[in-house]
Amino acid sequence: MLQPFRHTLKDQTPLYVFVAALFLMGVVFGALMVNALTLEQQQDLSRYLGNFFLSVNEGGDEFQLMSYWEIAALHLKWLGLIWLFGLSVIGLPGILILDFFKGVLIGFTVGCLVGQFTWKGLLFALVSVAPHNLIVIPALVVSSVAAIGFSLGIIRNRVLLNRGGSFARPFWSYTGLTLTMAVLLMAVASFETFVTPALMSWVTPMLAQNTL
Repeated sequence: MLQPFRHTLKDQTPLYVFVAALFLMGVVFGALMVNALTLEQQQDLSRYLGNFFLSVNEGGDEFQLMSYWEIAALHLKWLGLIWLFGLSVIGLPGILILDFFKGVLIGFTVGCLVGQFTWKGLLFALVSVAPHNLIVIPALVVSSVAAIGFSLGIIRNRVLLNRGGSFARPFWSYTGLTLTMAVLLMAVASFETFVTPALMSWVTPMLAQNTL
């Protein structure tokens, strides 16, 4: 029988450190990308953000365009890609790219807000970007480590698989963990749908003043 793809916490620690470091590198890279924007791009970005904050402050609900299921679908698609890439050895680079790119998106978003609105932009990032990502990022890291571990487990146990070893148990263990993370992300989507807009409405009046 093929041994289940189980790792002790000690075995998993290097993978967690590696994935977390990769994500942080993406955050730093995304923040540095803001400084690489041309003057025209920075002006366009500043104009877009200013119009956004004004519309939120004056119009009310324009920033709530995405429904719960749209937000949940975005998270689940990201998680689904990680799960899919983990099913094959050639998918390993895809997992790493997704983790790095996720960091880039967050770093660029926060970098833009801070670069344009200084401490007010940081405050907006703390209420709009940080809360749900405190759960989303760990969930994606856990899923990524599980995907990498599963893929590496296929390599280590390839001989046993060729001899007729059971593949079902490790597969369902891996899939079960992914489904657990999916439920968690769907719960986070509820927070983004109903709580985050209220937090944003609390901060945007201060930011809208900068655009008048």
